[in-house]
Amino acid sequence: MWANDEELFQSARRELFSAVIGDVMDKLGFQHQFLPPAIVPLDRKMIVCGRAMTVLEADVFDEAIEGSHNPISALPFGLMMEALDDLKTDEVYLCTGSSPRYALWGELMSVRATRCGAAGAVVDGYSRDTRGVLALGFPTFSYGSYAQDQGPRGKVIDYRIPIQVGQVRVTPGDIVFGDLDGVCIVPKAAEEEVMNRAFEKARKEKVVRKALEKGMPAAEAFAKFGIL
Repeated sequence: MWANDEELFQSARRELFSAVIGDVMDKLGFQHQFLPPAIVPLDRKMIVCGRAMTVLEADVFDEAIEGSHNPISALPFGLMMEALDDLKTDEVYLCTGSSPRYALWGELMSVRATRCGAAGAVVDGYSRDTRGVLALGFPTFSYGSYAQDQGPRGKVIDYRIPIQVGQVRVTPGDIVFGDLDGVCIVPKAAEEEVMNRAFEKARKEKVVRKALEKGMPAAEAFAKFGIL
């Protein structure tokens, strides 16, 4: 149904929604694939779809710590700049690991990510510079807006490694899909079957809707189409 990631993600943004992808994964036995419900889009119209570029953040208590056993401690923001610059086309900056006491994403990060061709940012915490991010239209999912900076409070300690966000294990390259109803992760090993079934189900749901609009009882519709 698609020749490459660009075709897949364009079709997914146009036709799919998080609920239908989640329903398909439930049927296939992947029943814990939604990130925490606190992670929401800055704008309800935002849709994020791309491959996970995983980022691990950790709390610190000074911007630069000299004499540490860990050389990352001396770097403001740790490896955040390196992670940001490593974003590729259609990748999603997906960050977790820290406490929710500062913002993990902002306007200038969005500018750089846009230039890299990234598909969006999903952070297990807050974002800031909301007006600027919204003006850019860069798909950003977070707990909401909070201006406190990560500078003296957090550092990126690694990226492109397996992480866990809430109940979901995420590996680099997994598909990230998010809209106003939530963000779900499609495991790379199952993506072809999941996405094919999701397109099929989304198209069939349109048929069911038309039948319901014409007066078909819900029980009859479910018996006929197996969807409701």
